[in-house]
Amino acid sequence: MKNLKQTTGNVFVFLCILFTSFCVAENAPPGNDLRVAGWVERVSIFPGNLKIKAKLDTGARHSSLDAKHIEEFELNGAKWVRFDMTNWKGRVERIETRVIRTAKIKQHDRKSAMRPVIRLGICLGTVYKEVEINLEDRSKFNYQMLIGRSYLKGSFLVDSSATFTLEPACQKNIDQ
Repeated sequence: MKNLKQTTGNVFVFLCILFTSFCVAENAPPGNDLRVAGWVERVSIFPGNLKIKAKLDTGARHSSLDAKHIEEFELNGAKWVRFDMTNWKGRVERIETRVIRTAKIKQHDRKSAMRPVIRLGICLGTVYKEVEINLEDRSKFNYQMLIGRSYLKGSFLVDSSATFTLEPACQKNIDQ
């Protein structure tokens, strides 16, 4: 009887490991391993190759970027936006790009806000993706960018005990 219980226990453990492995493999990108990133990382933003500090937030669907002097304007019948980004060393980059849409952002302590949504490139480690990002003045927050699931999915696992584990290396970086 003791051997039967031990065998049953071993089979149960084996099946649990097999099931877990199958679930991880099912969600992983084909032919690619998920990378582990800390909950705060340095990223490069393109255009401009500006390095900034970003909080990785698996609870947020989309990403948000600290933008100053946001000016919306029209160009050839389309909505565009012009804004400034500044990294922690004081380097300023002015960006002009087309507005994809306007997002209604729910806020816990205030009423909803309307924000312009643009498409920018983000480099984290060796992963470069272009994703939708909403613009807001994030000076009241600790980090210049919040990176959500639309960027993280299929490429990253977030280690909540780690910070600054990856350096942006998508192209030769300029010392900033």
